[in-house]
Amino acid sequence: MAHGSPPISEDRVPVAQTLATVAHTPYIPPDKSPAEMTIRALVLGSVLGIVFAASSVYLAIKVGLTVSASIPVAVLSIAIFRALGSSSILESTIVQTTGSAGESLAFGVAAALPALLLLGYDISLTHAFLTAALGGVLGVLMMIPLRQGLIVQEHGRLPYPEGTASADVLIVGEQGGTNARTVITGFIVGGVYKLAYSGMKLFREVLSTPLQGLKSATVSTEVSPELLGVGYIIGPRVAAITFAGGVLSYLILIPAISFFGSGLETPLLMHNGQLIRDMSPDQIRNAYVLYIGAGAVATGGLISLIRSLPTIVGAFKRSLESLKASRGQGAMPQLLRTEQDLPITVVLGGSALLVLAIWLAPPLEVNFISAILIVIFGFFFVTVSARITGEIGSSSNPISGMVVATLLITCLVYLLMGWTSSEDRFMALTTAAIVGIAASNGGTTAQDLKTAFLVGGTPRRQQLALFVGVLTSAMFIGLVLVTLNRGATVTIPEPHPGVKVTEFSNETRVQHTFSWAVSADAMAARGLDEAALRRAVWAQGYELNTQGGAMELRSWRDVSSQDLGAVTLNVSRGAPIKVADLGAVTDGPERTYKEGFVRGADTPVPAGKYLLDESDTIQYVVDPGIGGRVSVYEGQQLTRYAAPKAQLFSLIIDGILTQKLPWDLVLLGVFISLMLELCGVSSLPFAVGVYLPISSSAPLFVGGMVRYFVDRIRGGESDFSPGTLLSSGFIAGGSIAGVLIAFLEIATDGAGTRALNLPALLGNQGGLGGFLNMVGESEHSHPLWSNLWGLLFFAGLTLFLLRSAIKGQSAAMSPPPQKEA
Repeated sequence: MAHGSPPISEDRVPVAQTLATVAHTPYIPPDKSPAEMTIRALVLGSVLGIVFAASSVYLAIKVGLTVSASIPVAVLSIAIFRALGSSSILESTIVQTTGSAGESLAFGVAAALPALLLLGYDISLTHAFLTAALGGVLGVLMMIPLRQGLIVQEHGRLPYPEGTASADVLIVGEQGGTNARTVITGFIVGGVYKLAYSGMKLFREVLSTPLQGLKSATVSTEVSPELLGVGYIIGPRVAAITFAGGVLSYLILIPAISFFGSGLETPLLMHNGQLIRDMSPDQIRNAYVLYIGAGAVATGGLISLIRSLPTIVGAFKRSLESLKASRGQGAMPQLLRTEQDLPITVVLGGSALLVLAIWLAPPLEVNFISAILIVIFGFFFVTVSARITGEIGSSSNPISGMVVATLLITCLVYLLMGWTSSEDRFMALTTAAIVGIAASNGGTTAQDLKTAFLVGGTPRRQQLALFVGVLTSAMFIGLVLVTLNRGATVTIPEPHPGVKVTEFSNETRVQHTFSWAVSADAMAARGLDEAALRRAVWAQGYELNTQGGAMELRSWRDVSSQDLGAVTLNVSRGAPIKVADLGAVTDGPERTYKEGFVRGADTPVPAGKYLLDESDTIQYVVDPGIGGRVSVYEGQQLTRYAAPKAQLFSLIIDGILTQKLPWDLVLLGVFISLMLELCGVSSLPFAVGVYLPISSSAPLFVGGMVRYFVDRIRGGESDFSPGTLLSSGFIAGGSIAGVLIAFLEIATDGAGTRALNLPALLGNQGGLGGFLNMVGESEHSHPLWSNLWGLLFFAGLTLFLLRSAIKGQSAAMSPPPQKEA
């Protein structure tokens, strides 16, 4: 069977040959009813859906991309059922359908909801669950009446690439071939590799070096298995264009701003208040380049949407015509098993209940007009999404453009109605998020229904399985998003006297303080200064404050003075030393801080969460892990997720509803995208590269180059080739390891992750400890040797992917197991 061909070769008929419905004989005839929607199929599909949804959330907030989970889920389901004993192909189809629902929800949730943090809100678990569940259910409901027209009547004209490939894998697996070992190997290797640098700190996560001779220019890369895998899957062209955007940001824009702005005596942006000559490259990026990148991304998304308008309009028109024609055929007295959909009453009743649920659910804060807009936009974009995925595949489906269009129209309606408050911005984002999730899930649902159509599944059972997959994955997607954010959130001293917050929350935080009678002789004996001591204390999760001349240790954890005195500090010189050895630790007063939020586009400080003392003065910023603006503090590299799509959505909301943005910078990004389109280069991946840190786009480029060499050697890759399957394993394993490390950070209040940190545990003295502190993730790491050490590991992972992709065997080509004579 050729890669990508349908199970029955006669089924594929070019559009030019016929406009009539192509006859189709499914792999499992309608008159046979093998086991299909079993409990074990639903459970396995839900578990796999949760796993791949978690990895998709991680990728979406990291680089704004996700990859399809349909093929890996299909391969794993075959292997697992084979290990458990006999199973039917329809059971595996249910697993694939249930599992792929999670990945489609994850992109919408992770792309849109982090914008709440940038608008000055928290991400609520209840809000995230309702947004994911209601958007997912809306997508499935809208596809029920469209199945007959898009899947059945358009068979032979709409290929549905991922759906057809999944059917190929399932049928090949039924006949004896599969290659689940490749996915599992990638999962294990990616997970262990991620644990080695992100948990145990054996080598650095980000390798970076300044370029001599070009002020403020830096080159860096993450040694990330998941980003390497994504680069391989998206291919060399998109990966190279994305990396080129990073080159523009870090080797052209940032150095240019630094060069031309170094002589300025006043800040360009008043809310930032810092002179350009005093800024690091990352600070210049955060203050200026991000606005340029956001303008480029918005323009690229709109161009993508405008370019798709003929397809969108035609898809909507043809889908309605197909729906009308299919409903005009009259009810059949007895439908075949393969033609049984859920009744239209489920669609109508479900849609009415959705409007009420969206309107009345307190966490969503959506009014009735917005609820109606959600269902209208939802039906339109689900129809469009289902048609586009049928024509060009899920990977080319412009979901972001649909969300942008929804957001633009919604914000313009709000502006006309005078709804411009912070609460209205919250409602606008929720509206767009639900529509985006519905559109994303609608496209995936269409692919799943195509798979079931080819193998002979029962549509009604597939639709029920999709509801199960949506609800089970929705329960965990918000948890993963909140966990990743909380695990990387840092409370940093940042006083802002006289600045008032927009709104107080009902939460307070207690800070425990301790007097530390540090001996000057003890510090002098070890060659310590205050800055080194501050870094060492921060590395253990505490704060050292020296205002007023006295040293005070501060902790947000409830810890005794005895336990604090026993904490070991890994100082830059000499052996590790306990806190009490430098001076006595005694209990100090407890301080209570109130949580408050600053919201709006034109505020004296950036929007976000802050902690205020008893006089309502801002003393700390609670910098989120997703979209946080502080990347390095006290010599420690902080974990940060760029969330490029969320940044774009927050920019659109603030830009329209507040009409106060640095439009000069935004327009620079707009014209960069327009210039690229005039040059014949796709502007959207380039714009995403401008927005992302170059450290995130560099491993994408490496993965794309591996794919380039593999394509030249093997003559092209399919959706179930060894390189693609191994990359899917890298993505899932690395992402899940990152999620588990974040869970450990929260569950143990940081103690668990500190226990894994080998350089800190072994100290900077002795053979192994000194070596790991020199080459690992440590404040004592050597700039050159730590870069070379990390590159060695990343090169090994890259060569493993290259060798496996060249020498491995495709899942579709794996021979069936040999039987004994």
